[in-house]
Amino acid sequence: MLAGVQETINSLATTVGAAVVGVGGRRHVGSGIVVDHNTVLTNAHNIHNREVTITFADGRTETGEVTGVDVDGDVATIAVDTSGVTPFTWAENEAGLGTPVAGLSNPGGRGLRVTVGYVSSVDRSFRGPRGRRITGSLEHTAPLLPGSSGGPVVDADGKLLGINTNRLGEGFYLAIAADDDLRNKVTNLAAGESPQRQYLGVSVVPNHVAVKMRRAVGLPESPGVLVRGVAEDGAAAAAGVFQGDMITKIGDTEVADIDDLHEALQAAPVGEPFSLTVLRGDETIELEATISE
Repeated sequence: MLAGVQETINSLATTVGAAVVGVGGRRHVGSGIVVDHNTVLTNAHNIHNREVTITFADGRTETGEVTGVDVDGDVATIAVDTSGVTPFTWAENEAGLGTPVAGLSNPGGRGLRVTVGYVSSVDRSFRGPRGRRITGSLEHTAPLLPGSSGGPVVDADGKLLGINTNRLGEGFYLAIAADDDLRNKVTNLAAGESPQRQYLGVSVVPNHVAVKMRRAVGLPESPGVLVRGVAEDGAAAAAGVFQGDMITKIGDTEVADIDDLHEALQAAPVGEPFSLTVLRGDETIELEATISE
């Protein structure tokens, strides 16, 4: 059994290891996946500048240029010379519970890592860098070091099942599934077509924390999203939203949590004014906002 695991690990390192690259260096490190000729896929949270250092398995380094970023989906593509590297093949079938998998990474170009595990859950969800929910993810048990995000999780044949994104702790990890949606997104990002989403310009407090904060100052519990911070250049600031306000409605849509907020913003008109209702202390205030993409 152990000899079989060793054989699988060595085989994967030989057949697909070259397509696992290091992203960044020094302070910010991650991993990436060669998914097409001159195209690397990684997590959006690994991107900090328009240009990024890519390190290949043979030690070669190249400066890549970010072509597209989906911050809320936590994926990005980088154009870079991938000469001599065979891109990953996408898996044709979805992974199910118990599917044996391997996690590969090259944190900041510091060397290839290959670990093994199995799929422990499917169709999981988690929140991206700006709080939007990412659904349909794979949960697996192949151990990953810091800097492994953006690397691939593969089946026993080395075919791409997902892109490792989120460490849950206690030995469990989440990967964005390499499904048709991700493939289409990669195509668009590589062509320079980053998704545009409406920007209100607020950071918010988790609901359970908001309840405690209102109780602490003697205010009753109320449905809504509590504003933790307001960006100076955002639509919320221009509308007169302040830190401590609770957003309760956008237009005619009730807002009870962060998911409601994101959905309401997506439905709000771009470049046209709409009503924004906030609870300031125990006073309901009607504001008018105009959001941009």
